[in-house]
Amino acid sequence: MFVVTADQINSTGDRDRVPAALESVADLADSLEVPAARYAGDELQFVTRHASTALEIVLRLRRDDHWSTGLGVGSVIDPMPATAAEASGPAFVRGREAIDAAKRSPTRFTLIGAPDAVPDGDQVGALVDLLLTLRARRSPEGWAVTDMIAAGMSQTAAAERLGITPQAVSLRLRAAGWRIEERARPGLVVLLERLDAATPQD
Repeated sequence: MFVVTADQINSTGDRDRVPAALESVADLADSLEVPAARYAGDELQFVTRHASTALEIVLRLRRDDHWSTGLGVGSVIDPMPATAAEASGPAFVRGREAIDAAKRSPTRFTLIGAPDAVPDGDQVGALVDLLLTLRARRSPEGWAVTDMIAAGMSQTAAAERLGITPQAVSLRLRAAGWRIEERARPGLVVLLERLDAATPQD
């Protein structure tokens, strides 16, 4: 099981970003074990059995610099209650440890799995860090293009929408590292799935 814990950065000096964050992942609701909701103060928690969903939540929350995110991998105590705040188990403990460590991480992300799991949680987390670093360097123009392509738009259609040439779209995609991200994501999902499968029912 995957538990993503998120904590708003500089919440005392910023507006409440919880509603916008929940809206940004609303389309993933069917992949969650319990409804996403405010956990405590300015914290959020998401619980899912799907590695792809856990990775997508982390990437969406870390798209800007408003959220620290921790990912805990492990078992949970069944049956699951109605809310994440009432749930417990090693995955939740690791999610809490991960968010505390994420606040000190350069990428504001940390993954913690079982100590003896193979692959190692630190190694998988380091690969997620690389993807987060790539995305953090993406320009607003790069995001505009990658968002269109991710939504299923062709490069030609994206060029027409942006008023630029298809060649310019291709250059922006390259500068944004879009192909690298698209190739990396499936591999990261597989590693997360293996990490989850290798975690003992502790």
